[in-house]
Amino acid sequence: MGNWNVRTTSTTSPLRYFVGALCSIAVFIAIYLFSVRSLAGQTMDQLAFDGAEFGRRSVTPFTQQVLDALPVVSVVAGMVVAGILTAVRRNMRTLIIAVGAALGAVLTTQLLKGWLLTRPDLGVDGYAGNSFPSGHTTVAAASALAVFLVSSPRTRWLSALAGTAFAVVAGVSTLANGWHRPSDVIAALLVVALWGCGGGVALTVWRGDDATTMKAPPAAGARIQLKILVPLLVVAVSAFLVTYFRAFGSTPGPLIAYVGGVSAIIAAGFTVALTATRLFSRLP
Repeated sequence: MGNWNVRTTSTTSPLRYFVGALCSIAVFIAIYLFSVRSLAGQTMDQLAFDGAEFGRRSVTPFTQQVLDALPVVSVVAGMVVAGILTAVRRNMRTLIIAVGAALGAVLTTQLLKGWLLTRPDLGVDGYAGNSFPSGHTTVAAASALAVFLVSSPRTRWLSALAGTAFAVVAGVSTLANGWHRPSDVIAALLVVALWGCGGGVALTVWRGDDATTMKAPPAAGARIQLKILVPLLVVAVSAFLVTYFRAFGSTPGPLIAYVGGVSAIIAAGFTVALTATRLFSRLP
């Protein structure tokens, strides 16, 4: 396909981002109520957590290194890449919004996990304290969000792809290393998605009436994300159904739950990436 230009303005209605934010909140609440506040959800989450033991000896050295370096790497890499992109695009306004959204996501996770959300004792063996959402995953995803927002419309899909890969590696590492359950990681991605939508609202409002001519983002980006998302989503849903119906049986299958949890984390990450790519496709 040839390149073609689309005439758009920064006064595009922020409604799409409000809808995205509401969807993020709704899914977050649903996951919290099921995975943290219900017996079936706690059991399944714990099964996935226990299932990580099958591969923990081989992956823990790597995942421990990832987790140890994650906060510094995320912040430094995010600042450097975002700074370079801002200098190239000469758009300090977007950088301010991007940094604000990233910081908002990190602070929100800490507030939710430490103060607002609780985990009832429903008799499920495992860590009794609340770990929902994951702080490490939030830091990684928030760093990726900042880079995504300051990227150009034509390269945002690539930023979403790379940033999601970074975030899900961090999230899977917390599961493999015994720090978090799958729902904690997915919830962290949703917190960042919520603040990403907030950044979209700010960008549509703050930019004023400046009109911009830009190239349409390549459809290949969405296709690549879909090719990654669809098979993982099938695996995650299949593992969820198997685990759900066997969770209270004699053979619960923690390995199946673990594979499903990992697949769900990756699928959730790329669902957010694909949605973000489409939501921000016309925003300068």
